Amino acid sequence: MKKILFIIIVMAFTFSGCEKDDICDPNTPTTPRLVISFFDRTNSTPKNVTNLKVIGEKMTEGIIFNENALVESDKYITNGNKISIPLKTNAESTTYRFILNYNDPNPALVNEDVIKFNYTHINTFVSRACGYKTTFVLDQNSPFVLTDSNNLEGFWMQAVYVQEPNIEFENETHIKVYF
Repeated sequence: MKKILFIIIVMAFTFSGCEKDDICDPNTPTTPRLVISFFDRTNSTPKNVTNLKVIGEKMTEGIIFNENALVESDKYITNGNKISIPLKTNAESTTYRFILNYNDPNPALVNEDVIKFNYTHINTFVSRACGYKTTFVLDQNSPFVLTDSNNLEGFWMQAVYVQEPNIEFENETHIKVYF
């Protein structure tokens, strides 16, 4: 009897330390990025940007758009009509430099605009394994401030509109840029 009681006690202590693995499911929604779509200003159709480089404030290289680029500098360049960029989770604004025609041999074609996105953020607990996710709401009165850093050619972004001020998902456009 003592042996059986001893085995039961040992097994109870052995399995009492077991707990469910804390692994965050890859399908769990995480902090969304700001989705910006580019359009032709004349006919409002999607338009690809040419060699766009986006550099955040206090960054040296910029946002990585193409991790598998053969040339190191090409991973920071995009030519699509939609990009996703992160917002700061510990601040109420994020500033980016958008450089169109980056690395063009003709410096007159390189044009840089700066956008400061203003927002509030909400941290939501997802799970012990995944931690928190942050969602953002663009400021209704001043969602962004657009400045031209070149002061030569003017803005390459002709119009910027807020499509969806609540940044909760990455499957929708939040900002529309016409150029």
